[in-house]
Amino acid sequence: MFPKLQMPDSSFSLVLPVYNEEDVIESTIEQLQEILDAAQCQYEIIAVDDGSCDRTPNVLATRKDVTVLTHRRNRGYGAALKTGIKRARYPWIVITDADGTYPHEQIPYLVSLAADFDMVVGARTGANVRYSNIRKIPKFFLVRFAQWITGSPIPDLNSGMRVFRKSIAERFLRILPDTFSFTTTITVAMLTNQYAVHYEPIDYHLRVGRSKIKPIRDTIRFVQLILRTGVYFAPLKVFLPLAGLFFVGFLFTLGQDIFIRQDLTERTLILLIATTQVGIFALLADMIDKRTSRF
Repeated sequence: MFPKLQMPDSSFSLVLPVYNEEDVIESTIEQLQEILDAAQCQYEIIAVDDGSCDRTPNVLATRKDVTVLTHRRNRGYGAALKTGIKRARYPWIVITDADGTYPHEQIPYLVSLAADFDMVVGARTGANVRYSNIRKIPKFFLVRFAQWITGSPIPDLNSGMRVFRKSIAERFLRILPDTFSFTTTITVAMLTNQYAVHYEPIDYHLRVGRSKIKPIRDTIRFVQLILRTGVYFAPLKVFLPLAGLFFVGFLFTLGQDIFIRQDLTERTLILLIATTQVGIFALLADMIDKRTSRF
């Protein structure tokens, strides 16, 4: 049913962040094991309990065939992933969710594709990929901004089902957030550093249980993190448009000063100074990025 993986080293660590998933965690683990065993994968499952306050810890305690790591308090989705990545034994990392939304039967295929890439992302499709209006509009602009920063099309910015090289993820760990923005940030970080990223369409299922995402708070965090990541890896693309905006304002007020007021105003001088400062700052940030790049 599942083809044997054809990769030089197809062994991988599957990191499963878990938070209050008592109803589905056991069935999820059993499903994963059935699929991966049928595909003759060499793998380990690392379940990271991120401070669950239901029966999830009790369920995980019975699973001797899974590496269970525990956070004493809820530290966040990204923190759970980073904990699992640090403990992983194998060169490839697979991440997915425990809530039944992702098609786990696609994991062997995604891993088989990874031989030619640094990261393979399951791009969600289907009728179940729905967002509320409070998330849809910000997400539209967020994706467009991320595509501008990276210079690459991004079919799914924050899919939670992906395969990537552990060695590359470790290079970015210090800048990856502890929140749901982990996947967004690693996407932008890899693309801006010219790593090979492939998007493979996958189905998406209805979630079992309540979503942990808080739309307004997490959207604000997404924007902050993409801005920060953009400044970190592509400063010219962030600061030059801002300098250009100040310059347009300078030309507009200069025209008013010449043809209407017939006097040079402070506003025009301030806009000229702002244009110069932001432009110089952009060039300095780009030079620092090129000199200190470790990725």
